[in-house]
Amino acid sequence: MEPGRTVIGGVELEVIPTNEAFDIAIPEMGAVYTHMLGHDCHSIIPGVQGAEAMETQLKGYLDRGFTLILTSHHTPEDRRDVVQKLEYLREVRTLAGRCRGREEFRKAVRERFPGYGGENYLDMTAGFFFP
Repeated sequence: MEPGRTVIGGVELEVIPTNEAFDIAIPEMGAVYTHMLGHDCHSIIPGVQGAEAMETQLKGYLDRGFTLILTSHHTPEDRRDVVQKLEYLREVRTLAGRCRGREEFRKAVRERFPGYGGENYLDMTAGFFFP
């Protein structure tokens, strides 16, 4: 898919390149499709730069006024979910800066975000922050 705007079946879509692949905006619906948001589950965060890229992407959703976020791996989400995930990303970066290793980091994130799904994603994130 080429970046930019296109019309398919009378619906305007915008392909937006991201750090991972691309998002698809559906402006007239106030919606965006992305690979995963998951406000209540861990994300695969490839280090500090990866977290910053994800934060920029999510802030863009808020700036553009998207009210519906559709994903491959979660239920439809909304602006509150974007804000919650932004808080998660900032906190994960903070915890990574305070911790001395993978196990300490995983424990700190689990304590801060109890009940979050995607434990395997947290393990991958720990590997990125603590290679």
